[in-house]
Amino acid sequence: MKHFEVGLEDIDRVIEALLAMMQEGVIILKGDLAAGKTTFVKHLAKHLGVQEDVTSPTFSLQHCYAQTLYHYDIYNHGLEHFLSLGLLEELEKEGLHCVEWGDESLQNILDAAGIETVVVSIEKKENNKREYSLEKIG
Repeated sequence: MKHFEVGLEDIDRVIEALLAMMQEGVIILKGDLAAGKTTFVKHLAKHLGVQEDVTSPTFSLQHCYAQTLYHYDIYNHGLEHFLSLGLLEELEKEGLHCVEWGDESLQNILDAAGIETVVVSIEKKENNKREYSLEKIG
């Protein structure tokens, strides 16, 4: 597991560490409301050269950027709804799949399916800093 406590100006260090751990697969983003999950995806997209504006998929469930970066939010609908729509198959596509609000149930499903997964936990700290923990699953 890797830990970083950085401000937004140094988030690229976290992104680079993440990309050193995986080139494709699922990134489960955990953190309280307003912890910075979507902000993390915005910086990841920028780092990958995505030109599109990255927004939260809270109500649409999924956004796709440049056919290589996928962004999901299962907060409002839950994992069961996500799976009932067949979106587990989406996670098998080439690219990076960022899932906000994933939990241990999703981690277990991805591990059983052999899908490379990294959990990024984000915690707000003082002085506009965040603590990022990166843990590879499986």
